[in-house]
Amino acid sequence: MPAHAALGRTPVDLGPAETLLVLRKVLGPLVAEGAIMRRPAVTAWAERRQVDRDLVRTLGSLRDRHGGAPLVLRLGPRRIVVVTEADDVARLLQGTPVPFSAATREKRGALDQFVPHGVLVSTAAGRTVRRPVNEAALDTGRPVHGDADLILEVVDREAHGLLARARERGILDWAAFTDAFTRAAREITLGPTARDDTPLTDTLTALRRAANWSYLHPRRKRLRRDLDSRIRLYARAAPPRTLLGRALARAEQDGTTGIADPAGQVPHWLFAFDAAGSTVFRALAVLASRPEARAAVLAEVIPPTSDHPPLLPASRAAVLEAVRLWPTTLLILRDSTEPTVWGARELPAGTGFAIVSAFFHRDERRLPFAHEFTPGAWSDGRAADDRGIVPFSGGPAACAGRDLVLLVASSWLTRLVAGGNLDLEGRSRYLARDPLPATVDHLGLRFTVGR
Repeated sequence: MPAHAALGRTPVDLGPAETLLVLRKVLGPLVAEGAIMRRPAVTAWAERRQVDRDLVRTLGSLRDRHGGAPLVLRLGPRRIVVVTEADDVARLLQGTPVPFSAATREKRGALDQFVPHGVLVSTAAGRTVRRPVNEAALDTGRPVHGDADLILEVVDREAHGLLARARERGILDWAAFTDAFTRAAREITLGPTARDDTPLTDTLTALRRAANWSYLHPRRKRLRRDLDSRIRLYARAAPPRTLLGRALARAEQDGTTGIADPAGQVPHWLFAFDAAGSTVFRALAVLASRPEARAAVLAEVIPPTSDHPPLLPASRAAVLEAVRLWPTTLLILRDSTEPTVWGARELPAGTGFAIVSAFFHRDERRLPFAHEFTPGAWSDGRAADDRGIVPFSGGPAACAGRDLVLLVASSWLTRLVAGGNLDLEGRSRYLARDPLPATVDHLGLRFTVGR
């Protein structure tokens, strides 16, 4: 018997009808939206149908019916265990990378398209080399990145330009926002010469679309070679105060440049910035619809003559609450690396486990504020201490970029709220009051901008 203790409720096998229900109401819509690159038509449909509301209800009903036991689905030769209790979420995340690996079959199939040496799909041995390089670049564990002055200078410039253009048009939409946000991400990651390198982003986008299909899509080898060659050109002269420059310096210091592959981590960082942008845009939509919440962010606006204060508590809380309400990581996946005792049952090595983020973030049984915009829950500990609320994953494989994302996202949000007289078109009446919609298509958000 494995050394790991028999913890938790005994997993139950779902019959054909319940398996079909989970596929139709939970896993199917999440896969259809696109785990790596959102599909616009599907995300618009998901908002119209409020698919996350059905997801939460379905899993909640199955949890109650089976007493909180993990739900075992057989999908051909693959066994997937969907957990429904927060304690099981904590067990999976704290047990990474052994006995629960983040490098699942589905994740490897997807990320091999554009970041085959990424820390998320590395073996346990590879993680020990690549994780420190990522943490050095992203300044993990520090709320204020060591290069925050340069980072916020880039955000200021791009936000100012975006608002100026939006005032001329009278409109701020996702296309304009993501163009500016992505420019800033390229400069922060690779340096000023990458600011306008839209072909790099276009290539990454094409690879991410293929990655949506995981191992079912043929490898786009030519595109990946193009992406790698572009990034490695920047690596030859990466400014030291960029993410790539910091990663290169750490790998050289450790003597692990070949294995760590700092340049090979770049696509994942740019991919993560895209998710941060969607959260900023959703948070902006909520603040534009709620004067009181907007006033709390405006109260901490940075005076023009001061140095950049490092923390923006109200804005950070708004960002965290937006990503709780509408998670950017739809599924957190793990594969067992060895036979695992769970309750009175032993699950074989290679069993897949799935954490459905939206279910745990909107679970009315655990969270009185499940469907409310409650940024205060992050300052008083209610959200941060909950074992099921995991906007940046958790445990040893928690997102190394959490602190950097919050720095960048909160700065963007504050500057847009302070610099633009924004009114949300169409959806404002849904976001102005609780309960909030379970699904919000950020691609369709559109603001009118006063001059």
